[in-house]
Amino acid sequence: MIQSHFKGVMPALVTPFRDGKVDEAAFVALTERAISGGVHGLVPVGTTGETATLSHEEHRRVVELCVQTAKGRVPVIAGAGSNSTEEAIELVRHAKAIGADAALVVTPYYVRPSQEGQYLHFKAINDAVELPVFVYNVPGRTGSDISNETLARLSELPNIIGIKDATGDISRASHQRLMCGPEWIMLSGDDPTALGYMAHGGHGVISVTANVAPDACSAFMNACLQGQWETALYWQDRLINLHKGLFFDNSPAPTKYALSELGLCAEDARLPIAPCRADVRPQIVEFMREAGVL
Repeated sequence: MIQSHFKGVMPALVTPFRDGKVDEAAFVALTERAISGGVHGLVPVGTTGETATLSHEEHRRVVELCVQTAKGRVPVIAGAGSNSTEEAIELVRHAKAIGADAALVVTPYYVRPSQEGQYLHFKAINDAVELPVFVYNVPGRTGSDISNETLARLSELPNIIGIKDATGDISRASHQRLMCGPEWIMLSGDDPTALGYMAHGGHGVISVTANVAPDACSAFMNACLQGQWETALYWQDRLINLHKGLFFDNSPAPTKYALSELGLCAEDARLPIAPCRADVRPQIVEFMREAGVL
């Protein structure tokens, strides 16, 4: 069953920079730390990975580094989204060619396609490349919200296997589960509401916080997967402030600041993402302590 391959907590990996370039050594170290912390998968070059400011060459290189570092120990879901259908197809082709296990494709942003346009976008990807694809729905960033009705149509296609739902609307999960069927894989894209999402039938979370606290996030998710809700609630209480704190400023600046406090990478982000604001830094450090990271 393909669901057993794509479940649990998967960090939406940051892309470390140093002197304006991708810091490959830091990326490998962060990836190894995440795997050692017990994560169930890896998601490079998504929103948290600053895909919007990576060149195509950098994008492809980071995916390759992730696959090479993972060495099959956990699945890699490669970010491969674009508001151009042809460009998205090329990124998915590259993900398949270098050995990624699946692709994460965001709904087309800025152009605000109709539901039919979104369906045709993902159908074209399905028809062009034989690789499992997750639809990434984050309307707060894209201005494009894909409906459960459209997802139900997409679920009938062989290569469209699930969703990363970053809407924070937990009620969608139950309706979607009924509409898309038992094989549809539902991954939350919102750390604070992942507990509720899992209780509604979710299979995992693509997590920002797991960059900073992979051990705690893995413990939380293992409890959810085992139906140990009291234990999951314990970890939720430990992590909730950190979940929120990592969005006190434009993401991923707070996450990169937290990682720099741990000595894992520079806090550099690419413009137009500014450095994490000075006034929120002490709170982020406090929340890291609450989560047991410091």
